[in-house]
Amino acid sequence: MARDAKAQAALALHRFGLGPRAGTIAAIATDPRGALMAELDRPGAGRLTAPDLLSVGEAARAAFDFRQERKAQRLAERAAGQNGPAASTPAPEMAPSAEAPPAKKANPQPGVPQQIFLEEAKSRMDAAAAAEIGFVERLVWFWSNHFCVSADKGPVRALCGAYEREAIRLHVLGRFADMLEAAESHPAMLIYLDNARSIGPESIAGRNQHKGLNENLAREILELHTLGVRTVYTQADVTNFAKIITGWTVVPPRQDRGRGGEFTFNARMHEPGAQTVIGKDYPDNGIEQGRAVLADLARHPATARHIATKLAIAFVADAPPPALVDRLTRRFLETDGDLKDLARTLVSSPEAWTPERAKLKTPAEWVAAGFRLTGVAPVDIRPVIQAENMLGQPLWRPPAPKGFAAESAAWIDGIAQRLDVANRMAGRMAPLVDPQALIDTALGPLASAETRQTIARAESRPQALALLLMAPEFQRK
Repeated sequence: MARDAKAQAALALHRFGLGPRAGTIAAIATDPRGALMAELDRPGAGRLTAPDLLSVGEAARAAFDFRQERKAQRLAERAAGQNGPAASTPAPEMAPSAEAPPAKKANPQPGVPQQIFLEEAKSRMDAAAAAEIGFVERLVWFWSNHFCVSADKGPVRALCGAYEREAIRLHVLGRFADMLEAAESHPAMLIYLDNARSIGPESIAGRNQHKGLNENLAREILELHTLGVRTVYTQADVTNFAKIITGWTVVPPRQDRGRGGEFTFNARMHEPGAQTVIGKDYPDNGIEQGRAVLADLARHPATARHIATKLAIAFVADAPPPALVDRLTRRFLETDGDLKDLARTLVSSPEAWTPERAKLKTPAEWVAAGFRLTGVAPVDIRPVIQAENMLGQPLWRPPAPKGFAAESAAWIDGIAQRLDVANRMAGRMAPLVDPQALIDTALGPLASAETRQTIARAESRPQALALLLMAPEFQRK
């Protein structure tokens, strides 16, 4: 019985959390489901409280100031070059010796947007490493990927961390409708999907500037964030919804030093008039017109099924049990999109506890699990970011608005690259840990006799640790 209890605990940590830490399998073995539920009930669950992290407005203004300084510096250098050298050629005695070694170049400091990005990334990984189980962090990662933005779009880079903290973490155990509105009205999303510059053709700004409508955000809200691809909406619904959310934009930092980079509703950009979306008429009442559409989308049955299916795929199986999807769909509708209740339903469903572990951890989950296992948190986040880049899941840089795939097929071809990362991690961590002792920490009764034997035969501690990180039981959830 004890072995079964520990197997359930290990399964809970790998499937719902971010992997075991020292002692966690034994700590939750008496009631794995209860431990997961308890993590949901902890005060401030999912929040990051690091005082040095910037709000979206602060980050946007800091990045803007940096770009302006760089621009001024380039202009000054260009002007100096056009005016010729500022001084004559140095006297021979002042010239460097031909035999002197070349001066070493200092490592260039990252620009302000990258500094902000790195600080946010470090706080995110620290939260993952410190979590008792990591269930809430996994939920944060799930929703951040569902409502993804991309740092590859220049102005968004400095805003990614603030976006995840303000739109996702704040509502991760709240109501879907609130998270939906927070995500779609956040400056990072408005910039990423081009709504910040979308102008109603018949708006005051549209008639004066002859600029046009952008449908990107409206389409992705319907197709990816709520109803799902090819469900109940038409192209006319996309266009009408795009008109409704014109005016949802960002305060330009150049124009307002106090509120620059923050969300604003600009009535001059807003398309006037009532609009029809999925058979319902929405009167023109400014920003409330868009909020009303989002509220209805959040409660639509198609949205409930879309979210339930994605959640089941991310945590349980690439082809999730229909009974699990049905149960999650019902609870979503019955609770008005209560995300904490939805997480409870997931954990309490028997279909979510199948002993078969067919799903491959995503690269980010696997890297985090490695740090949790060894207890060696990264001091410098840059090698972690480089590793995730190499493994095909660069932080806050999804390949498309759909986000990163949750299905194992998307990651299976990258196993060879994981070996390279495992060897690098093991080389740094092995002197600080005992790989043999970590087998039970990492896997407990999930470790097969073959895995234990393979690690026991390793020629060195780094090789043993790398083999543990690459063990099939550690790769899967």
